[in-house]
Order: sequence, then structure tokens, then C-alpha cells
Amino acid sequence: MAEPTSILAANSRAERGKGPARRLRAAGLIPAVIYGQKREPTHVAVDPAAIQKAIATPHKFNTLLTVKLDGTEKRVLFKDYEVDPVTRRLLHADFLEVDAAKPVRVNVPIVTTGKAEGVVAGGILTVSAHTIVAEVLPDRIPVAIEVDVTTLKIGGSIHIADVKAPAGVKIKYATNFTVAVVTAPEKEEVVVPAAVAAAGVAVAEGAAAAAPGAPPAAGAPTVAATPGGAAAAPAAKGATPKSEARGGKK
Repeated sequence: MAEPTSILAANSRAERGKGPARRLRAAGLIPAVIYGQKREPTHVAVDPAAIQKAIATPHKFNTLLTVKLDGTEKRVLFKDYEVDPVTRRLLHADFLEVDAAKPVRVNVPIVTTGKAEGVVAGGILTVSAHTIVAEVLPDRIPVAIEVDVTTLKIGGSIHIADVKAPAGVKIKYATNFTVAVVTAPEKEEVVVPAAVAAAGVAVAEGAAAAAPGAPPAAGAPTVAATPGGAAAAPAAKGATPKSEARGGKK
């Protein structure tokens, strides 16, 4: 079913340049150009508020417009515009005249549907492309092209070649780019500050030294326990062990 068109009134303008453009804007209009169909561009003046109202449809920029000009009608698409960087008001507009019987190329938004299996499993869905170039008759332009991601598992992806176009729509692309992908969540790495780590090691070593039966710390003198339970004092430096004084006999 063909989509209805929005009506936009326009006036021819003969004067061009910055001066006439400023006078038009002062009068509440903006300069615009209608081009296409291998014809000379048509210079017109339009109401910027009327443009915004005309494209306030689900199709937005892809809304098929009927421009009424000097008793004639032109089918156009709103292709480009210029705005004031401060006020964001429309300053200029370009319209592409189309033939209802010939397909045009337009950018159509992508809408994902369903919940990916990989997302249910904890993965993250990333949509890499938000529009698709489509070739379609001017009055058959879809509001959006749906991409079902339900079967996507972690590590799975959908490429442009996998996207099913609605009836009457041809998807155009030069490379088979990725449209959507589900990736595994990144693991958070816990970084322990050096000071905290050093303090933990010191506490651990102290606890080990205080534990009964724990081996002595590195570099500490070895103390043998006597039969009576008292620890024998280490020999003085330079002293000869008793076994050596007796000729090495035990």
C-alpha cells in the first residue's frame, strides 16, 4: 500500500544571493532548491515551519512530499538542509524531485527485534549499523527495516547479507559489514595497591613466625631445645665444639 504524501506550499523566487536570502528569512521564509530528474534546479521560497510539519511523520526525512508551486505539483524528498549554529533555525533546504515509477536510494533506519540468546546468557548486544541503504519506489519506503537478533549467541553476529529486506525493497551494500554482534562481558581486573599488598605479606610472615612449630625466619639462628625443655644457647664465636675438643669422638 502506497504511503500518503504531505503537502508543502512553495513560491518561485528569481533573486538569489545573500541579500535576497536575508530578506526572505526576515519575512519568515527560507530559500530552497528543487533538483533532480535531469532538469534545471528550481529555486523556491518555503516556510520552515511548514517543512518541519510536513516531515513530522514516522518516515521523517523519507516522507514523500508534494510541493505545490505555481499551479503545478512536484513529488520530492527532503534531502539536505542548513541550520543556524546558534539558534538551530532552518536557513536553507534542498529537495530531490522523484518519479513515482522509478526507485530511489534512501537511508532506512534499522530496528532490532527480539532478545538475543547471548544477552540472556550475560553477553552484550552491540548494533554496529543504524541505517541501511535501500533502493525502493518513493511511495514504498519503509519506516524501518527490522533485524531479528533472537538466535544470536555469545560471539555470534549478523551481517548485512543476512538481513531480509521487506517486499519491494533492495538492500544495497559494497562490503558485507557487521550489523549486530553479541560479545562476552569483560571481566573486571582487581588491582591491589602495592602498599596494601606489602602490608599483607608482612602480616602473613609475622603470623607464620608466631605459629607453634613454625620454621624460623630466613637468617635467624637455629636454637636446639635441651632435654629439660630449655633452649640451648648458641656457641660463642670462635668457641670449639666439645666433639672436636675430644678428637672428633662423640
